[in-house]
Amino acid sequence: MIGLAQHWENVYAARQTHEVSWYQIRPETSLRLIAQLGIQPGDAVIDIGGGASSLVDHLLEEGFADLTVLDISTAALDAVKLRLGARADAVRWLAGNIAGMKPQGPFRLWHDRAVFHFLTEAAERRAYIAALSDALPGGSHAIMATFAEDGPESCSNLPVCRYSPALLAAELGPGFVLVEALRETHVTPAQGEQKFIYCCFRRC
Repeated sequence: MIGLAQHWENVYAARQTHEVSWYQIRPETSLRLIAQLGIQPGDAVIDIGGGASSLVDHLLEEGFADLTVLDISTAALDAVKLRLGARADAVRWLAGNIAGMKPQGPFRLWHDRAVFHFLTEAAERRAYIAALSDALPGGSHAIMATFAEDGPESCSNLPVCRYSPALLAAELGPGFVLVEALRETHVTPAQGEQKFIYCCFRRC
């Protein structure tokens, strides 16, 4: 059986970045929530599982200057670096599995669209939450988007956990306060539908 990192390298080797199911031309919901939370261009932001997402492109365009992108796939990171060209030098790039890493903060915002739901083992989720807790000081925020309870049961041939806002808040524990939650139906490049929840948390 191949390892998790190789699995994702294979995914990005087999498809163009605009063909993967989670592709968004513009991450409208994430950008709107970032603005609503009052995150400023001078604030430190980390995008967990950012892969080849265009979020970093848009944040750079808005003047954000302290950006970190973490992904398990070096192929995904290489794709977005190539897309950004010289602007890639303004971003800190981290390759690795967030369930086994502790990115050095502090960060004003932790953004995760579609990583946490892949952590099907309790030990992985505990490691993730420990890294999240260490990276965010009090008053900072996390935006986490996962498959909803009526969302897909698997993605990219991997099982997932599905969440309601209450279930996700319970996973994070008393160190985080849920300040906003919403649902979104993501339409994939193949015109399928995926039900997501987006949750904004404040670090206590």
